[in-house]
Amino acid sequence: MSIRVLVVDDHPIVRSGIVSLLEQAPGIEVAGEAADGLAAVERAAELQPDVVLMDLRLPGLDGSQATARIIAADPGIRVLVLTTYESDDHILDSIEAGASGYLLKAAPQEEIIAGVRGVADGQTVLAPSIATKLVQRMRDAPASPPSLSPRELDVLRLVAEGRSNPEIGRTLFIGEATVKTHLQHVFEKLEVSDRTRAVTRAMELRLL
Repeated sequence: MSIRVLVVDDHPIVRSGIVSLLEQAPGIEVAGEAADGLAAVERAAELQPDVVLMDLRLPGLDGSQATARIIAADPGIRVLVLTTYESDDHILDSIEAGASGYLLKAAPQEEIIAGVRGVADGQTVLAPSIATKLVQRMRDAPASPPSLSPRELDVLRLVAEGRSNPEIGRTLFIGEATVKTHLQHVFEKLEVSDRTRAVTRAMELRLL
């Protein structure tokens, strides 16, 4: 059976070129077209295509918003973004919205056709430059902050208030040795060696 595709692009000439390209590809059928985000949502509900080929910059609803609505209404529809934009924000917005792929309009025609087929087959399709950006972003992402136990946080909050170990022990009804043990664990988790740095580091990580 043919892969039914809904083509979404606000530029008539560009949209016509994409339609012409797909119509020449064996096993692919252009089910319909849309020139803005809201129309894309409506046409997707009406036509129930296998794949929506989605531009991002659209009047009204942008491509990411339209993608989210289409997939919320019918999770079986796959969305392949085809755009000229490759900023991190555009990429992440569309992927978070549920897009199954992200290609650039400058890609070779064969890559676009292969992308439609891949997405229809359940694959995730990314342009090489997009895949590189995502990998780099993951590498650059800060590590998750360390996890402090509720009691360790209690101790650290009291340290931040300037309390001594005996005072902390009396406030929390624990022994001074237990306070020291909790603080040692806090130092290890935050990778610090003193009380002041423990408090400032916890504030930097928004633990306090």
